[in-house]
Amino acid sequence: MDKDYTDLMNQLKDKKIDSFTVTPAEFPAFQRAFMAFETRKRVVGQAEKNGQLIYHYDHDAGEDTES
Repeated sequence: MDKDYTDLMNQLKDKKIDSFTVTPAEFPAFQRAFMAFETRKRVVGQAEKNGQLIYHYDHDAGEDTES
């Protein structure tokens, strides 16, 4: 059964989880959900060994505190 990447990204956004991992085989399914995700620019991935990607949500992105 495929992972529900939209749900995982929403859990990141809602701070229910800190991160999730996507393997190279899972990436095409993740990419479809990622491109449809409203705040995808805040979902940040980091490449790891063996092509795995670990995604987290940047809650501070877009908060411009300079005046």
